[in-house]
Amino acid sequence: MAEPVYRRVVVKLSGEYLAGPHSHGIDQPTVDRIADDLIAAQKLGIEIAVVVGGGNMVRGVEVSSQGVSRPTGDTMGMLATVMNCLALEAAIQRKGSPALALSAFVMPEVCELFTRAAAHKALAEGRIVVLGGGTGNPYFTTDTTAVLRAAEIGAQAVLKATNVDGVYSADPKKDPAAKRFDRLTHSQAIEGGYKVMDATAFALARETSLPIIVFSIAEPGAIGAMLRGEGRGTVVAG
Repeated sequence: MAEPVYRRVVVKLSGEYLAGPHSHGIDQPTVDRIADDLIAAQKLGIEIAVVVGGGNMVRGVEVSSQGVSRPTGDTMGMLATVMNCLALEAAIQRKGSPALALSAFVMPEVCELFTRAAAHKALAEGRIVVLGGGTGNPYFTTDTTAVLRAAEIGAQAVLKATNVDGVYSADPKKDPAAKRFDRLTHSQAIEGGYKVMDATAFALARETSLPIIVFSIAEPGAIGAMLRGEGRGTVVAG
């Protein structure tokens, strides 16, 4: 078995993926399968933090388009990510592995507040750290949150889990001629306008020299495969 390429990573999961085959909400079998993948990847000797989106519950941009202010809509979306984090934390713990949910918002009755010290301590203790609440500020996506948290906790890479096996020149589900990239620079990703992550996330990754690995999480074991350098994906770096 190949040795892991990285020793501390942030995995970015979309909220929509947690809905499984449903249009919204939390699909428990899907959450359990992701928990299994995270636990298996951690057993490779890797410290793992997870940033989860909230699109299966509330999307701030959609709420604000209906008349709610953008800051309020984004706050609702960030609170949705906390619910997803609690579901994932519970699934990991139920399977016998330690996990800790940390939120960008102060909510002591629900979970601990994110600080770099708290995250470092939990990772050193062998916990999978699940990060909710986005950045705690409106106008920033959870993609940007993943890169920000990775930089803050000294992670070596961000693993962006999606429904496709990398970055394409166009939507491969709509354009059969779409070109798949094995590797891109951060600048190429920004200039190409590829929608797999927002430009702010790519720009922050460029500024902090963090590689972003885009891969499909559809197959069980995909996280571990990417960490061993055996999976199929696109590396955005340099």
